[in-house]
Amino acid sequence: MIADLKQTPTGNMARFERHWKYSVEEVWSYLTENEKLAKWFTELQVEELREGGSIKFNMPDGTFLVLQILDFVPYSVLEYTWAEDRVRFELYPESDGCRLLLIETIHAITSHTPKDLAGWHVCLNVIEALLDGRTLESRESEWKIWYEKYQKHVDRFLKI
Repeated sequence: MIADLKQTPTGNMARFERHWKYSVEEVWSYLTENEKLAKWFTELQVEELREGGSIKFNMPDGTFLVLQILDFVPYSVLEYTWAEDRVRFELYPESDGCRLLLIETIHAITSHTPKDLAGWHVCLNVIEALLDGRTLESRESEWKIWYEKYQKHVDRFLKI
């Protein structure tokens, strides 16, 4: 399911929603445990898992950015800075698993936005595959498919 895009008083918001047959605890571990986090987003590493703590983003040039954890409720909410934007994961228990919301608060939509949205979409697909005990054949190929879809989606959104 493609992300829902909305305008907000301070910019824009992309909202991804997934219903998975796995417990909140199982999904949470992929968001917060470095060993599992590295399997779907190799550049991220949790440094201090708490509100006010940080996540390190290793850049390709060997430097790193520090992402500040803005909101943290164990097994429920993890929100951190993403350059000028914010990324928020929310988990809700359901009778047959859990519901995951990924909300990216986007200060300004740029030509890079469809790339980021496609990236988050594929990341969620990778987490689901890992939970299922599968791997995706080619993340790059999947990203290209979703990037094309998100380019069209963002173009339509900007015309509203």
